[in-house]
Amino acid sequence: MVFICGLNLSRRGPNITATFVAVYALFGPTFPGTFNMKRCVYTLFYPGLSFAFPIPVQYTECCQHREAELPLEFPDGTTPVMSRICIYDSAVGGGVGVGAPLKIALPPQLPVGSFYMEEVHAKLAEELWFTGGGQHLLFGASPQDVWAELGRPCGIHQKQVDPMVIHSASDPKPRTALCGDYFYNYFTRGIDILFDGQTHRIKKFVLHTNFPGHTDFNCYIKCNFIIYVPPSDGGEELDKAAYADGNQRRITANTKWSEVQGLLGDGGRAAIQTQGSVSNPFGPTFVYGYRNIALEVMKNGHIATVTLFQSTM
Repeated sequence: MVFICGLNLSRRGPNITATFVAVYALFGPTFPGTFNMKRCVYTLFYPGLSFAFPIPVQYTECCQHREAELPLEFPDGTTPVMSRICIYDSAVGGGVGVGAPLKIALPPQLPVGSFYMEEVHAKLAEELWFTGGGQHLLFGASPQDVWAELGRPCGIHQKQVDPMVIHSASDPKPRTALCGDYFYNYFTRGIDILFDGQTHRIKKFVLHTNFPGHTDFNCYIKCNFIIYVPPSDGGEELDKAAYADGNQRRITANTKWSEVQGLLGDGGRAAIQTQGSVSNPFGPTFVYGYRNIALEVMKNGHIATVTLFQSTM
């Protein structure tokens, strides 16, 4: 369901086709649109949005050299059916969307101090380094350290009991629904930070890619992380100067699972993550664990989240 300027595009019912006539009747008169001969697409413009209508090849002549007319109906009595809607800021560029080319529609400027798509560099089992503001967060840092570096978190919530504990015999004591550990959520940075409930020190970082098709999509801003992977032979220590070296082995938010396996090796059997609901419309994801890092992978091979921790083994 889409609302634009108080008009409900779905109010005619889900079974009503979005035809040219229906759109024109809903939004009212406007300037003549533009016709792309190569793509056979007629675009109708309103302030802040546009509608694209594919035109059958046999009727393209109806849209040529007839700027004063709108293709409300073809000779056979049918009407074009909408294939795409574009929504943008009509105030930018002076008249965007009223017969003007879409190429002059500009993305909004980011506010001063925005950390959108800031690179976040990570050294396994050691630290995060935020390139925008120069902040550093180490494993074992306190909540006060995090507040001093990143400011107030967007949210704080207590961690649920880890369902994977059933695979461990190290703690046979019964568990309640909650444990003492707690998260600091930085949704605008795409990061969660897990603190130990007893020591109040950082024990995990969770980095979100905000990839479409995941249950957390649009809950977090994409974390533009770069994780440096040391060589498998254990040599060649990574120092801060190596952060800028484009030849380093690295995992980013855009790295596919097949590439990760090339860096870290076979991930073995995956744990299946259903987000706690068998009716999850996006389907399960798969969690692969390595030393100091765990990756949640979607069915399409894209990384959904990366969890960084310090292995005790």
